[in-house]
Amino acid sequence: MPEAGQPTLVRAIGRWSLAALTINCIIGSGIFGLPSQLAATLGTASPFAWIFAAIATALVMACFAEVSSRFDQTGGVYLYSRAAFGRSTGIAVAWLGWLARLTAAAANANLFVIYLAEFWPGAKAPIPRLLVLALLLGVLTVVNYVSVERGTTQSNLFTAAKLITLGAFIVAGLLFLALHHQSPVIALPRGPAARWLHPILLLLFAFGGYETALMPGGEAMNPRRDYPFALLVALITCAVIYTMTQLVVISILPQSATTDRPMAAVAQLVLGAGGAALVSIGVLISCYGYLSANILGFPRILFAMAEQGDMPAVMARVHPRFRTPNIAIIVFAVLLLGFSVAGSFQWNLFISAMSRLIYYGSVCAALPVLRHKRDVPDARFHLPMGNLITQGWISGTRSSGALDKRK
Repeated sequence: MPEAGQPTLVRAIGRWSLAALTINCIIGSGIFGLPSQLAATLGTASPFAWIFAAIATALVMACFAEVSSRFDQTGGVYLYSRAAFGRSTGIAVAWLGWLARLTAAAANANLFVIYLAEFWPGAKAPIPRLLVLALLLGVLTVVNYVSVERGTTQSNLFTAAKLITLGAFIVAGLLFLALHHQSPVIALPRGPAARWLHPILLLLFAFGGYETALMPGGEAMNPRRDYPFALLVALITCAVIYTMTQLVVISILPQSATTDRPMAAVAQLVLGAGGAALVSIGVLISCYGYLSANILGFPRILFAMAEQGDMPAVMARVHPRFRTPNIAIIVFAVLLLGFSVAGSFQWNLFISAMSRLIYYGSVCAALPVLRHKRDVPDARFHLPMGNLITQGWISGTRSSGALDKRK
């Protein structure tokens, strides 16, 4: 448990900053490569895959919205699972969450180095790679160590940069089509349901990451009111950005399925030789912004575990001047650097994907349990048919797992 009389966290994250943090946690680097994979499988109907994935994500997010609206403390998924199912389950979910977030963030750190190598080829060499990763994470760590307000401002700026970059790509693509008297290319969904299952499951991970924004509840101004709002804004924003990006790619580049960098290829057609470089800069911004969101959000789970007595009390220390969970931030940053240096992009991504479904399911399962808990505050947001949605999502997850095993 935290020491008596120690400084407390400061509530400094407002409603729109929570929405920006949630968007920043969702939009990583995947959008820059996924359009080609979708085009290869679904062709000109591929924008609908993003819409279907957004609908499926909305069901899970709605469960998160109700559950999060009961709590105003730090801890997110760990806190919800602990309150619903007890200490052991809370600890297990917390460690799965840590594994998923560390590996997802490490994958983005490695991707940053990969794209940086297009401007500085030597960045991939072992020593320069280590130095780049250390500097990359060191700057973000210092900002978040010094002030949650500065960490939030940093996240807001990166979110704005991501949205401006992707919005400019969409607008430029639509103008290109208009100037060349071409119509956007899209077809209605067709083919067997099995053909759509795996692309949609893949996109569910592209919509994931929002749980990180729920971690700093103890530093949000009004988390019980603001988290449902932030989740809704983030889902709508990301669904529009993702779907329109897919539409632009398949409309301008019919052969997009043959390239692993579809947005760069489209940008080169629209903007000329410098277009691909601009997309590479966009990837760097997205990766770095994603890291900033994770270093702001996820160290708080260590702090929360220590507050509940599930970790050494030192992890619950708050810096007397900066009012941040400084020890938890440093531990997360060191572990993240270790995972980034030790693992590749693909290795970290695989580990993250395997862990995420489990702790998403834990929150969905917690919803009906918490509704019957008398020692938990009432929800500020109540999900209609919440029990039915929870059962449907869990059943669907089991079914998709069975399909994966048969393949």
